[in-house]
Amino acid sequence: MLDVISTINGAINSVVWGVPMLVLIIGTGIYLTFRTKFFQIRFAKHVTGQTIGGVFKKGSGVTNSKEKSSISQFQALCTALAATIGVGNIAGVAAAIASGGPGAIFWMWLSAFFGMMTNYSENVLGIYYRRKNSQGEWCGGAMYYLRDGLGSKKGCKTLGKVLAVLFSVFCILASFGIGNMSQINTISTNITSVFTIPALDREIALGSLTVNLYALLVGIALMLFAGLVIVGGIKRIAQVTERFVPFMACVYILGALAVFVLNIDRVGEVFHSIFAFAFGFKAIGGAVIGTAVKNAATWGFKRGVFSNEAGLGSSVIVHSASNVVEPVKQGMWGIFEVFADTIVVCTLTAFAILSSGLIDLSTGEMLTSAEKTALVSEAFGSIFNFGGINVGGIFIAVAILLFAFSTVLGWSYYGTKAWEFLFGTKSTIIYKCVFVLFIVCGATMDLGLAWDISDTFNGLMVLPNLVGVLTLSGTIFKITNNYIARTFKGSTEKPILSAFADIQAEQEAKLYSEQTEDEELDAAV
Repeated sequence: MLDVISTINGAINSVVWGVPMLVLIIGTGIYLTFRTKFFQIRFAKHVTGQTIGGVFKKGSGVTNSKEKSSISQFQALCTALAATIGVGNIAGVAAAIASGGPGAIFWMWLSAFFGMMTNYSENVLGIYYRRKNSQGEWCGGAMYYLRDGLGSKKGCKTLGKVLAVLFSVFCILASFGIGNMSQINTISTNITSVFTIPALDREIALGSLTVNLYALLVGIALMLFAGLVIVGGIKRIAQVTERFVPFMACVYILGALAVFVLNIDRVGEVFHSIFAFAFGFKAIGGAVIGTAVKNAATWGFKRGVFSNEAGLGSSVIVHSASNVVEPVKQGMWGIFEVFADTIVVCTLTAFAILSSGLIDLSTGEMLTSAEKTALVSEAFGSIFNFGGINVGGIFIAVAILLFAFSTVLGWSYYGTKAWEFLFGTKSTIIYKCVFVLFIVCGATMDLGLAWDISDTFNGLMVLPNLVGVLTLSGTIFKITNNYIARTFKGSTEKPILSAFADIQAEQEAKLYSEQTEDEELDAAV
């Protein structure tokens, strides 16, 4: 039976994460980029000022929310990054280089460039079509703009509802797999192998099951800590990720920068190899150049999309909980999210690997048998190795623990909101409890097939989501042009803030109040 399931899943997965799907995802990003006239470049300075620049601007309102039931824009970003910055930023990058060569990094960059506008568009729609639940919390995401946006099109009411339900089901299933058990399993495996405790490393019987005691204890500890955060809802998750994610990302970035700086003499060689292999000036192992380029592009696009999740419709769920008024402003946080995840974190991981001598930059051949996280550990260990102690390997083990656990927190919220869409607000406690219990399962079970199946469900989220994004692209362009006209051209036209009249009026009043406060603040300065 397991072999049959594996075969069926493999066939579906090859389609879900195959070349046609990657073309659809990247193609959507290209279309949105051209139709918005390269928004991410034209307004790069404005995007920076409204996102990360606003964090350091006193009184900007970016880092705090006056509404009890909503979170700040920065908290929304941190929670989204908690889910996206994960094992994929380490193991995924290593896999891309090992399988697609150094050139895969260029195509990863390209996927991120166009993915910025996909993520931007998802967030714009998320804010525009969001609603409030019985507890006064904002609820948004692909399921809402599919039901209320696509569903409002002539003859598409049933289609919108069906796609919304399918997206929610796929999201829930993916949250247990790729967002929970597979991440926890990675943490458990790394902890028990790097921080060995012989007295605990033994098998024990739990009824008819046999589990590793060390892995079980790790799972219980993670379950207790995660439970304290997850059951507290979005406010508590946001409060934790707001402190956790910046620290986690900064420490990893500093470590990767240290590896790269200490190998700075190879910077020219690294860049040359990336572009040479990306465009087929060199082919790995003497392969046909066309095949080599296709392989590099496929792996670069695949790992890029898997890392930043642009097109999956996942991060928009938490971005929609923000206290922001303007859909475009939260859209800009989507641009920054992809930039931080792929252009910054993934690039530094790639540079650490390529500059550490583990790959022949002339031929693209691997000079080590290490794979995935072990490849990154070896890269860091080549620099941080003191007295025979692989400090670099320990650093990566800790980084994986932090990255993977943050992914669990972020995905717990995605699954909660998908569950809420299907079964109502009051029943979400059921999902949260089951989700937390599955953490122990993830720490103790062999999850090879579970990982593959959850990866498939993760990819299946793309289909309904992109149907919604493409169908509602006219709305995205209308909202974007309205914002540009009001912000840069002095237009006095009415702002487009919500698809619903009551929320539009409420948010409009809030917008004018914020503008008055900003004017008073500027006058005081």
